[in-house]
Amino acid sequence: MSHAATPHRGSLYLVPAPLDFGCDETPDLQATLPLGTLQAAAGLRHWVCENAKSARAYLKRIHEVTPLCCSLQEMQLTELPREVHKKGDHQGNFDARHLLQPALDGQNLGLISEAGMPAIADPGSSVVRAAHELGITVKPLVGPVSLLLALAASGLNGQNFAFVGYLPQDAAERAGRIRELEALALRSGQTQLFIETPYRNQAMLQSLLQTLQQNTRLAIGSGLTLARAQLHSDSVKNWKKKTSPLDNATPAVFALGR
Repeated sequence: MSHAATPHRGSLYLVPAPLDFGCDETPDLQATLPLGTLQAAAGLRHWVCENAKSARAYLKRIHEVTPLCCSLQEMQLTELPREVHKKGDHQGNFDARHLLQPALDGQNLGLISEAGMPAIADPGSSVVRAAHELGITVKPLVGPVSLLLALAASGLNGQNFAFVGYLPQDAAERAGRIRELEALALRSGQTQLFIETPYRNQAMLQSLLQTLQQNTRLAIGSGLTLARAQLHSDSVKNWKKKTSPLDNATPAVFALGR
């Protein structure tokens, strides 16, 4: 049963992180994150995160722009369990209510992922869901989301699209899934978005080029908002003429459609 919101409860802030995965390729955080977002984050001392070490590194960068409300040593950072990282938490298989105790005690709480917006192609949805169940106000802050940046720059249908997560690792299963997504995209016009672990980027690209039809449009974005950003969108036929390999060290967003 949902709990009615009460004034004395804190809020859950969804705090986006830069897309450099802590590599500090964008020293000036305000190049990609509004000052208001950084100020809101700086005012939080309770956090739920993927990795405490990288979260502290990000908070140190925030402190260079706007002072933190307390020292890093005084902050409470709680990591999401390992099984959430391995299996995901978007299907209701993890009860995160115990992580929200600071908000129940009247303290604001931040949720942060390694890069981009928490709970979007990242863990965290269980925390957001639990907040709603407990009557805790959820406040998403403005910042970069790689999926939408890639979609907007792809030239593909941005009115009707779906994010399907990761494709199978097995080559035959992956090819079958690619054919399914292509058929859906060509039939309905719905753009299909998916991601891959960086070191498998090149293998994914080769599988796409071997499986997709010549006139299907393929867009790939990586390192968006960074100095090394790449975004290419073209027909499969023209992709096969490209000689430059896809960066195998940077997370990439793949999109296909018509």
